[in-house]
Amino acid sequence: MNALLERLGLSALRRLDPEAAHGLAIRALQAGLAPAPGPVTSPRLKTTLAGMELLNPVGLAAGFDKNATAVAPLSRSGFGFIEVGAATPLPQPGNPKPRLFRLTEDQAAINRFGFNNDGADAICARLASRGAGIPVGLNLGANKTSTDRAADFAKVMVAARDHVDFATVNVSSPNTEKLRDLQGKAALGALLEGVMEVRGATPVFLKIAPDLTEAEIADVAEVAEAAGVAAIIATNTTLDREGLRSGHRNEAGGLSGAPLFEKSTRVLARLSTLTEIPLVGVGGVGSAEQAYAKICAGACAVQLYTALVYGGISLVADIARGLDRLLARDGFETVAEAVGSKKEDWL
Repeated sequence: MNALLERLGLSALRRLDPEAAHGLAIRALQAGLAPAPGPVTSPRLKTTLAGMELLNPVGLAAGFDKNATAVAPLSRSGFGFIEVGAATPLPQPGNPKPRLFRLTEDQAAINRFGFNNDGADAICARLASRGAGIPVGLNLGANKTSTDRAADFAKVMVAARDHVDFATVNVSSPNTEKLRDLQGKAALGALLEGVMEVRGATPVFLKIAPDLTEAEIADVAEVAEAAGVAAIIATNTTLDREGLRSGHRNEAGGLSGAPLFEKSTRVLARLSTLTEIPLVGVGGVGSAEQAYAKICAGACAVQLYTALVYGGISLVADIARGLDRLLARDGFETVAEAVGSKKEDWL
């Protein structure tokens, strides 16, 4: 019955404007109308990431729960960890609407939200009252009108550091003008130094774009190691539009979903040859097989978001349980044993 209701709900949501549908999905979670299987785990699925104990390695990517208003129900949805945000120092409305587009034929989405959020103070107040549960992280962002974007990341870090299990420096969104310029070697090093100075004991992750050159990937690995970054999230959305079929394919913004899988996995595998920093694989994860491929390419854990648009929140538990079966099939007793076992396939 729950599966039928979810299918009907997804069908109804897909008839609405994508951003309105997203808002309704959040409200459905808050109201307890979405599947909530609780912890999905096994001895094989339990793993660690940057010192955090995870019941399973399947996480929620930033952007789904921008304002941390659905942390409790999401924590009961089968995830091993979740990431909320991005949060900026000051509230901001983001870019003009429409700014979210479904590419159904491609099982993808394009967004140009522009860090719309309630601001760090409101978001961190919600995180402070969340109670115990699975690890929760916050994606850090910079205000569009800021004259010192590097300082913005440090401001949000100060607000969040006592209320989160990790924080992610997001310099890879394509929807804030010149934000990706902060991925350059010198700028990234300075930004990370500022965040690390104020992080307290909170692990700091770094989220990078999939559109980097080989040299830029090497620079990221070098700077991240020098700064003491706890994990690298690979990757954010892409500006590439190759092979898309949807009528929305030429909309401005970042592309996520199925078409990003191969590109993001290749960046992940390349990074795994350059650094010992734990990696989180993101981009096009919509099945247990794809989550497993990311792990075998070098990821210690994975995140998803766009696939939920097409598969619903029950997809989370399905992926975790399927991943358990795949690990058992190939003789792995733990997730950690499988990490990087087939990275050569992606190089």
